[in-house]
Amino acid sequence: MLEASGLRGRMVRLGLVLDEILGRHPYPHPVALLLGEAVVLGAVLASGLKYEGIFSLQLNGDGPVSMLVMDMTSAGKLRAYARYKDADGLDADSNELRLASLVGKGRLAFTVDQGPDTERYQGIVELVGETLSECVQHYFRQSEQIDTGICAAVDKTDRGWRGGGIAIQRLPDQSPVPVGSEHEDDWRRAMVLMGSAQQNELANADIDPNTLLYRLFHEDGVRVFDPLPLAFECRCSRDRVGRALASLPPDDLAELAEDGTASVTCEFCNTTREFQLGDVAEFRSNDQS
Repeated sequence: MLEASGLRGRMVRLGLVLDEILGRHPYPHPVALLLGEAVVLGAVLASGLKYEGIFSLQLNGDGPVSMLVMDMTSAGKLRAYARYKDADGLDADSNELRLASLVGKGRLAFTVDQGPDTERYQGIVELVGETLSECVQHYFRQSEQIDTGICAAVDKTDRGWRGGGIAIQRLPDQSPVPVGSEHEDDWRRAMVLMGSAQQNELANADIDPNTLLYRLFHEDGVRVFDPLPLAFECRCSRDRVGRALASLPPDDLAELAEDGTASVTCEFCNTTREFQLGDVAEFRSNDQS
């Protein structure tokens, strides 16, 4: 909380968590950068919501990266993956994150799912901006009544992938604010200060988050609250995959099987599980009983 101006914010710092997520697949460097930015941004956004369930951020496009998705539970469990094609056409060493070259034309969706007994919230917006961070800010300008500024950084270091991000929001009862007012000046100053954070500061695990926040906002009296630990965790399991296979029509299941064995690989954690057709039949019998 920026006490002098009453603005609220969140900061996310991802170290080993991000490295484990991106290390699950052999992504080309620019794809890993983009997915890492999506994970950081999604974590920043989810941490500012009051929900019991799953927040997800999904991007779809017609470029080399056709889809990427991340989700985070209200308990702080993260997972993510990206689909891409034409890996030979991607510069393996590029740090370029322009969406036009990676994703092309597409859309960005945010979803909050709190279970079968609640109405699912979803917001969708066209991709407008040169970076994913700019697209997220465009979403808030178009779809929300809360002024939001957000920045994120991802870096591959000698210790693995690292990332960090900051979001600043004006409280609902402060929006909108007349241009030229004192509160408008507070907002502009906060955006300038947040924008002054360097990429190597946001993602640098050697800089304590509180130290960085103090560097940026000490003149406004920055106050921090108890942190939420984040961790990688995939929700797939042998039981869930077996039940999914058991729900398929027998003919479709037979097409998936090879020599009487059906293999299923989770796109999030890249874990492959094999099932004999007889084992799948047992899952079906258990469900019917």
